[in-house]
Amino acid sequence: MKLEFGYGSGTQTVEVPDANVKAVMLSNDMEHERRGAEAVRFALRHPVGTPELKELAGAKMAELAAKAGSNGRFVIITSDISRPLPSCDVLPSVLDELSSAGVKDDQITVVFGLGSHRGHTPEEMKRLVGEDVYARVKCVDSDPADCVNYGTTKRGTPVDITRIVAEADFRIALGNVEFHYFAGYSGGYKALMPGVSTPAAIQANHSMMVREEAKAASLEGNPIREDIEEAGAMVGLDFIVNVVLDEHKKIVYAAAGHPVAAHRDACRYLDRMYIKPVEEPADIVIVSQGGAPKDVNLYQTQKALDNASHAVKKGGTVILIGACPEGLGNKVFEEWIRAAEKPEDLLTRVRENFKLGGHKAAAIAMVLKNAEIMLVSEMDDAFVRSIFLTPMPSAQAAFDAAFAKHGPAASVIAMPFGGATLPVLR
Repeated sequence: MKLEFGYGSGTQTVEVPDANVKAVMLSNDMEHERRGAEAVRFALRHPVGTPELKELAGAKMAELAAKAGSNGRFVIITSDISRPLPSCDVLPSVLDELSSAGVKDDQITVVFGLGSHRGHTPEEMKRLVGEDVYARVKCVDSDPADCVNYGTTKRGTPVDITRIVAEADFRIALGNVEFHYFAGYSGGYKALMPGVSTPAAIQANHSMMVREEAKAASLEGNPIREDIEEAGAMVGLDFIVNVVLDEHKKIVYAAAGHPVAAHRDACRYLDRMYIKPVEEPADIVIVSQGGAPKDVNLYQTQKALDNASHAVKKGGTVILIGACPEGLGNKVFEEWIRAAEKPEDLLTRVRENFKLGGHKAAAIAMVLKNAEIMLVSEMDDAFVRSIFLTPMPSAQAAFDAAFAKHGPAASVIAMPFGGATLPVLR
């Protein structure tokens, strides 16, 4: 069987004996009623838990009109370049709704939620939102150095929100919903925290990742998700638009409305698409994020590795396919993983002194406790070895080595879109 995995802007292929393949984890076979901008427009006409956006925005405009000298500031928070959200397919419909409510383009600012990621160039912003939107409304990055504090959550997380969002009269958040290895799912209030927050706030929230309840596809009782939603409620979102993407990063479903109710609606749809029951874990798991932009660095590619860890046997091998042209992608991540003499050092360190960035190194160490990780990437072989992974020149070479190690009866699970599909043991 010939298997294909996204790798940067290209692909890697692997030939695996048919008899050894126990599963190829693609999205579950289901009919999508609407796609792309049509799905977004339908969601805007059928919001979950709120009136339509144009009604809410119209009411806000009427309220502002009663206040002398109040022009009205509307912000739309959207994802940065490291996320697969196709903002250019969502924003035009949202802007049309605002326009129909009487909101002028000069009252609207699109804010890219950077979280802990780097800022954008103007060309990157234009590519993310589309040339028409970029020409219509102001587009800016969130600024962690200029924030407003709303207090502290009951778990001790400071609620710091970038000023342009904090001081807005009306807040809309866009996002894509996918499994998140400790927040349960992306999307919803996550656009605020960590999207437009500070490193200190993100670190406080993410420090709870070591708790057993903080895991993929978990919402109720997940301390990180509950903390995010407490922080979000303190700030307030007027409306969200969350989308679910297929393996090719195209919109197949959208939910709009209340930041919790609409988010949960999108989560249920995601579960139907991507939860993959398996009878037993495999000797070899071959996994990819699906290519660019999700494999731009190891910091992002780790998400696919975490999902794959649910499918591999103890003592098995994970073949992680990710181009990682930007290397590790985070200075703290690099400092931690290079300073460790052995993977166990990272687990000790994260327990004793959690630090954002270092948590990714600890997450890799958690997988290494149970399995070897072979990495197919653009990074230097010696460097890959120094971070406890086994470098391989190609996915085929990695499989051949793993197959020789585990023997001719080795079971194989393939995850071409590992950041999306979530294996769950029956």
